[in-house]
Amino acid sequence: MSEHLPQPCDLLIEAGHVVPVQPHAVVLEDTAVAVRDGVIVGIGPRSEMRADWQPARTVSRPDAVLIPGLVNAHTHNPMTLLRGIADDLPLMTWLQEHIWPVEAAVIGPQFVADGTRLAIAEMLRGGTTCANENYFFPDVQAQVYAEHGFRALVGAVIIDFPTAWASSSDEYFAKAEGLRAQWQGHDLIGVALAPHAPYTVCDANFERVAAMSAQHNLRVHLHTHETAQEVSDSVRDHGMRPLARLQRLGLVNERLIAVHMTQLTGEEIALCAEHGVHVVHCPESNLKLASGFCPACALARAGVNLAIGTDGCASNNDLDMFSENRTAAILAKAVANDATALDAASTLRAATLGGATALGFADRIGSIEVGKQADLVCVDLGQLETQPLHNVISQLVYATGRHQVSDVWIAGVSRLENRVLVDMDIDGIMANARQWRERIASVRG
Repeated sequence: MSEHLPQPCDLLIEAGHVVPVQPHAVVLEDTAVAVRDGVIVGIGPRSEMRADWQPARTVSRPDAVLIPGLVNAHTHNPMTLLRGIADDLPLMTWLQEHIWPVEAAVIGPQFVADGTRLAIAEMLRGGTTCANENYFFPDVQAQVYAEHGFRALVGAVIIDFPTAWASSSDEYFAKAEGLRAQWQGHDLIGVALAPHAPYTVCDANFERVAAMSAQHNLRVHLHTHETAQEVSDSVRDHGMRPLARLQRLGLVNERLIAVHMTQLTGEEIALCAEHGVHVVHCPESNLKLASGFCPACALARAGVNLAIGTDGCASNNDLDMFSENRTAAILAKAVANDATALDAASTLRAATLGGATALGFADRIGSIEVGKQADLVCVDLGQLETQPLHNVISQLVYATGRHQVSDVWIAGVSRLENRVLVDMDIDGIMANARQWRERIASVRG
C-alpha cells in the first residue's frame, strides 16, 4: 500500500502496453498514465498508480497500447474536399491543369473551414493529434483548429503570384505578420512561414522569408527537391540545385522543414545534418505522383531529424498516418537495399517525436513523459488483425490499421472515445462535403 494519500488528477489511463517513444524502443507493460490540467503528471505500473492517484475519471484499456499522438508533419488539410478529383497524373500536370484551376474557382474562407473540419475528424479517427498545415487562408484554419481543440502549426503561404489569399508579395508578408501576432503564445496553435516551393518563390521573397524567420524564430515549411524536374529546372534557371540556392539565401538551418526531398546527393544529406534541417518524408504521395524516393534511411543515419507526413488528400488520398508509417518503413528498406533500414521503432519515433521536433513542439508533445502535454492515443491490439501479439511496436507499424484507434486525447481533453468523435457535428461535416462535391463538379464541367 502507498504510504501517502493519493493525489487528485483529472484522468488515469490504464493500458496493457505503453510505448512512450522516449526512451527509444521501450514498451511498458500494464501501465497507467495520470493527467492533470492537460499535462502528464505520472507514469507507472497500474497497481502503483491506482494507489498514488485519485482520478476524477479512469479509462481502462487492457487490450490496448497507449502511444503519443501521431504528428502529420506535412499536409494541406482543406484539400480533403479535392480528394480524388485528379488522380494518376504527374506532379506538374496535376497541379497546373487540374488542382490550381479548381482552387481558383472555389477557394475561399468557407471552403477552407469545411475542408479543415473534415480533415480534423478523419485525423482524430486515425490517431493524429497534430498537423503541420500549409494552405491558403491560414487564419481560417487556425480558428477552426482552435475551435476543435486540435494542435497545429499553421503555415502562412508565400508565393509569387496572386491568389484568393493575397494579391502581392507585400500582402502575403503583411498577412503572415498579422497571423504570427494573433496566435503568438497560443496553447495549441503555432505559426510558420510556408513559401510554396523553389519554383514558385523568387530570391527576393526567399530573403524576406529568411529575415522574418530569424527575427521571430519561425519555422519555414517548404516543398523542395520534390522531383527531378524541379532540380534540373533550378540548375537551368539559377545555375545551382535548389538546396544550394536556399543555402545561399540563408534558409538552410534548424528552422527549415524540408518536405519530400526525393532528389538528394550525399553532400546534400551531409549539409542537412550539419545545419539541423528537418526532413518530412511523404512516401505515399511521392509514390502516387511518381516524384521519386526520399532516402529516409540515409538521412536518419546521417543524423537528420526525420518526420512523416501524408501530404494533402488530393495527392494521397487520405490522412492515414498508420498506412503512411508502414509505407515509409517498407519503402526505406527497398531504397536502401537493407532490410534493417528504418526499423519499426524508428518509424514510430519519426511519426511522433520526429514530427514534434520538426515543428518546434518537442518540449510539449511527441513522447509520453511527465511534464509534457497529454496528447495521447489508445490503439486496440486485441483484434484478430493484430493477433498474436509478439512485438507491440512491430505490430503498430506493420499490421495495425487506423480503424483500431479507440481513444484520443489532446492536452488531456477527450476527442475520440470508443471510436466516437466528441463534440463534432458529423452529419454537418458530411453534408458540407457532399455540397462541395456538387459545386466542384459544376466548375469542372
